[in-house]
Amino acid sequence: MGMRCRWWLGMWLMGVCVAALGCGHFPLVIGSAPVPVPVPPWVSERMEEKFAHRLKERTPIMPPILPGAPLPTCEDPPTEEEIIRAISRPVRGVPYIYQEFRDNYTFVVEKIVDQIDPPTYIPLVGPAQVHHCHYKCTVFYTQRIRCDYPFPFTIVNERREEVYIDKDHIHLVAGPDEESLKAVTREFFGP
Repeated sequence: MGMRCRWWLGMWLMGVCVAALGCGHFPLVIGSAPVPVPVPPWVSERMEEKFAHRLKERTPIMPPILPGAPLPTCEDPPTEEEIIRAISRPVRGVPYIYQEFRDNYTFVVEKIVDQIDPPTYIPLVGPAQVHHCHYKCTVFYTQRIRCDYPFPFTIVNERREEVYIDKDHIHLVAGPDEESLKAVTREFFGP
């Protein structure tokens, strides 16, 4: 068997392996050199959105409300990052054909609801109270729509969007005796 025939046989076997195992295991190969595969920039943005914030959106479980202590209030308003993630996204567009930009953000946050439900049983938590914290967030920004082809132009608009964000959390409820209350508090704050 000649050298050329062995080379083609090797390429054929590599193609069979790639087809059998899927393209995710081997890079695209032409000849003996790997070929870079272009990846659009929105792929990394999508992966960051998917994995970076998944633990932040869980409902926090707080220690019990002590008898005789003042009732807790909502002291954790939404951050600017949370508000921007909640509003509508700008259109992705095509570079130099149609692009949308947003600048000069201004945020106004208003507390709408601050109330604590009576104790109830919550699965996987036990006896607890839900503390409702609801906010109305108004975002003012400048929207620029830019087009460079076939006739270049830019449109600038002042925009306003409202989003409602819930930042509810749970307060555990200890038993009627003082020892169980101290044991739960010790769990949260240490000895």
